[in-house]
Amino acid sequence: MTTYAIGDLQGCLTPLERLLDKVKFDPSNDRIWLVGDLVNRGPKSLQTLRYVKSLGNAAITVLGNHDLHLLAVVYGYRKPSSKDTLKRIINAPDRDELCDWLAARPLLHTDEKLGHTLVHAGIHPHWSLKRATALADRLNKALEENPDELFENMYGNTPAYWSKELKKHKLNRFVINVFTRMRYCQLDGALNFDFNGSPANAPQHLRPWYAVSDRKKLGSRVIFGHWSSHPSMSPSDVMPTDRGCVWGGCLSAYAIERGESVWVKCR
Repeated sequence: MTTYAIGDLQGCLTPLERLLDKVKFDPSNDRIWLVGDLVNRGPKSLQTLRYVKSLGNAAITVLGNHDLHLLAVVYGYRKPSSKDTLKRIINAPDRDELCDWLAARPLLHTDEKLGHTLVHAGIHPHWSLKRATALADRLNKALEENPDELFENMYGNTPAYWSKELKKHKLNRFVINVFTRMRYCQLDGALNFDFNGSPANAPQHLRPWYAVSDRKKLGSRVIFGHWSSHPSMSPSDVMPTDRGCVWGGCLSAYAIERGESVWVKCR
């Protein structure tokens, strides 16, 4: 059995099918880990959502910011933007079934045996893996029990600082921003959304979330996406997977057990 971690799909089903053919993916034996953002911007968001759902236990996916945006639109708390490619999902006869399935996906998945943890954007540098798991579980419970309240208060860049004293809406927003939107932190760990380019071009007061000097050790390698401008090179305890498929880049699959990566060009 091989576990393949695959970067952001964003509605690019054809490259995914080519990639799975290339690695000879066998859903009866292999598994794929998807870093989220299954939908939006690409041409086949509806088909992608249906396909991943059809894989059942052969596919594990975490929620990304575009996935949450879709749910907020469907639940009536956000209007689609001019850049969205969600119309076919919104009008699909199986929309509610698909969105109920999507809303039940976790924000974080960890496998102690494999020694890897899957998230969309990252894990806050001041969180232990135990705290990150607890906060992800809390948010998923809120999404299940009171989605209206969650989506009504989800959008915004504040609070920027992590604190154990954060409550309810502020805590939910901070947790969502960390798991689905974070790229950079300031030197003191504050979230910063002003810059999203390559680390080589980052302002001096910013660090990639995994490079903050007092970052807690997690004891698990973090697989993440969300960052198409990030180079493939990174510290050994993190694994970036987003190669900008929807922008004409590549779609990559990292074979966790073998430590090897393969990719296909995205036309």
